[in-house]
Amino acid sequence: MIGCTCGVCLSLDSRDKRLRTSIKIETSEVTLVIDSGPDFRQQMLTSKTAQLHAVVFTHEHKDHIAGLDDIRAFNYFQKEPMHVYCDKRVETALRREFHYAFNELKYPGAPDIQIHAINASEDFRIGDLTITPIEVMHYKLPVLGFRINDFVYITDANFISEKEKEKLKNCKALVLNALRKEPHISHFTLNEAIQLAQDVQAPLTYFTHISHQLGCYAEVSEALPESMHLAYDGLELNFPINEYLCIT
Repeated sequence: MIGCTCGVCLSLDSRDKRLRTSIKIETSEVTLVIDSGPDFRQQMLTSKTAQLHAVVFTHEHKDHIAGLDDIRAFNYFQKEPMHVYCDKRVETALRREFHYAFNELKYPGAPDIQIHAINASEDFRIGDLTITPIEVMHYKLPVLGFRINDFVYITDANFISEKEKEKLKNCKALVLNALRKEPHISHFTLNEAIQLAQDVQAPLTYFTHISHQLGCYAEVSEALPESMHLAYDGLELNFPINEYLCIT
């Protein structure tokens, strides 16, 4: 048996119980998620998500796509394909990993997926939302972050060009990855994430894609600048965008 004795794993604080990174966005017209990792089913059940219109992907790594099979429950109840938004490289990975969902002769009950192509240089719409892709680098892999009006979501990044940083400016809330305190080949450290948030002058920042190496929520939070916080599972943010926008 392999056990973990670190403070995070043994913590009784629910904010230290971290599933894989994903986010749900709701307006009065549409509900979507960005990424469907291995915990997708659990996250949908926990958040009591009864309707889902779209899944948007940042990139093709397993911790961001592995749960896509579980959209089949939404297919069954909504009687329509799941609309999936991704770039061409992610589409290739989805067709490889979930080949049975794209076969011409599909097994009954297999996921029903309709792919919509994302171009990193063009806005796209889902329902009443206009979404702006932000191209960032995850070591040598291009990854997409997204801006929705005044809200910006970026995960799995360790470099953002000056051109793409312009898309972050004047946002009201920034969600940004901060894996740990020590340097990492493909993720921002906590200090690097803090510096980026300060550079773009985000008035409110939440750090996500946190490893247990960063430490416990309460301990790390005490040392953060006043406008910056650690995100946690179940966190909700409300913005007056298109009547109502809830991010969890």
